[in-house]
Amino acid sequence: MEKSVLHYLLNGIVKGHGKLSLKSKQAQPLEPVEVDFIDKATADKYTVGFHREIMLPDDIEKKKYYIAGYGENNPARGVIDPQYAHAVWIDDNTQRGGILLISLDVVGLLNKDVNKIRELLKGFSKQTCCRYIGVMSTHNHAGIDTMGIWGKLPFSGKDEKFMNILFESVVKCAFEAYNNRKNGDLYLGEIEVPDMQEDIRTPVVYSKTLTRFRFVPDDNSKEIWMLNFASHSESLQGCNHLVSADFPCYLREKIRNTTGAEAFYTVGAIGGMISMDIPDEKVLRNEHRLIESTRNIGYKLADYAIAIDNDQKLEPVVNFARKEFYADVENPVLTIACDIGILTADKYTHQEAPNYWCLKSEVTYFEIGGKKLLLLPGELFPELVFGGALSAEESATGKGAEVNPKLLCDIVGDKNILVFGLANDELGYILPPNDFILHEKSPYINNGRDKHDRRHYEETNSMGPRTAQVIADTVEDIIKAINK
Repeated sequence: MEKSVLHYLLNGIVKGHGKLSLKSKQAQPLEPVEVDFIDKATADKYTVGFHREIMLPDDIEKKKYYIAGYGENNPARGVIDPQYAHAVWIDDNTQRGGILLISLDVVGLLNKDVNKIRELLKGFSKQTCCRYIGVMSTHNHAGIDTMGIWGKLPFSGKDEKFMNILFESVVKCAFEAYNNRKNGDLYLGEIEVPDMQEDIRTPVVYSKTLTRFRFVPDDNSKEIWMLNFASHSESLQGCNHLVSADFPCYLREKIRNTTGAEAFYTVGAIGGMISMDIPDEKVLRNEHRLIESTRNIGYKLADYAIAIDNDQKLEPVVNFARKEFYADVENPVLTIACDIGILTADKYTHQEAPNYWCLKSEVTYFEIGGKKLLLLPGELFPELVFGGALSAEESATGKGAEVNPKLLCDIVGDKNILVFGLANDELGYILPPNDFILHEKSPYINNGRDKHDRRHYEETNSMGPRTAQVIADTVEDIIKAINK
C-alpha cells in the first residue's frame, strides 16, 4: 500500500463515510494446540492428487476489476495470462485421512475468507476424511484485488463476482485433486539459486534455496511438483495494467512443457523486501518489455527446479500441529479499513492490546516425511526465521537483536526450516522489533526515516511491532504441545 493510498483513504473516510461503526467482538479464549502426530509410517506409499482451475471473469474487458498492485484505482485493461487456483491432495495412508493444500495466484487472502473456503469444503472434508485445509497465496501483484485496498478508495476494490469465481474454483480443485489421486513415492530436493533475488531493505537476508517436493506416481503418469521460493511475485511492477499470475505462470509453464510435470508454487519468507532482480530494469520499463523479462524470470527459475539432482525419498508420514492466535492491531489505518468494510476481517476487543483491537489468525507446523515446515500468515522478514538482524549500531531503534523474538529456526530446532508464507491469512509485513520505527508526526501514514536516513515503508503496511513476538510465541506453544 503506497503512502498516497493511505492519505486518500483517511481523507475519503471523512468525505465518503462520516461516522465509523467500530464494530468488534469480544476476544474469547482460544482452543489448545491441535496436534495430529504419529511416530512412524504404516504404509509404503503416498497417495497424491492435483488439479488446477482458471480464475478469470468472463467480463474482464467490460467491467472494472482492480489490479492488486502498488497504488489504488488501477482497473485491469486486459489479460496477459490467467490467474489459477491449484490444489494438491496428500495422504500418507496412515488411516488418519489426507490433507488439502491450495495455492492461489492472488496477492493474499484474509483469514475470514480462508475460513469461508473451509466452510464451503465441509462436505468435501466429511466425504474424503480430509484432516487439514491450508490456503496459500503467491502474493501476485498483477492479479485482481482479493483484499479490498486497491479499489477506488475509500471503497473496496474487492469484487463479489471474482471472489465467487475464486471460491468455486477452489471447491472444484479440491474435488478434482482428490479424484485424481494416485499412489507413488514422494521425494525432496533443493538447489541454491544464487543470482535471481534482491533485498531492497537492510539487512540483506533471505533464503536462496528453491525447494522441490516431487511426487512420482507408480503408473508413470504426470509427476506433481511442489515448489517453494522466497520472492514477491511482482516482476510486472506498478506500471502494469493487465491481469497476470506474474512469473509463477511461466515457471509452471516451462516445467509442464519440459518435463510434463504439474507444478504447485508457494512463497517463503518474503518480507523486507525480497523480490526478483531484474537486470536493466529501467530500460525494460521504458521500452515496455517487462512482460518479456517476467517470462524469462519464470523460465530461468524453472531451469533451476528442473536441475535439482539431490532427491531423497521421503517416508510416508504427514504430521501437523495448528494453533490460532490473536494479533494486536496498532495500525489505525487498518483498523479503519476494517470498520468501513474495505478489509473483510473481524475485529476483536482485547484489554491488553494497545488500542484494544486485535485480529485472529493462525500458524501451522508440518512435518512431511520428516521435513519441517511452517505455514505462516503474512510477509515475514527472513531475519526472524534465520537470523542476521541488525546490530544496535545499525538498527533504527539503537537496539540489538536481543529485543527480537527467538528465531523460528531455533524454536523448531532446524536451521533449514521451510516457510510457506502468506498461508491462511495476510497480516501485512511482520518486522523485527529492533528495526521498527514510525513517522513521528503521522505514524502508519507516512514513511518514517531513521538516523541512517533509511526509508521505513513496511511499517505503514504492518499491524504493529508486536506481531513478530506473538507469532514466535505461537510457534513455541506448538512445539511444546508436540513434545508433550
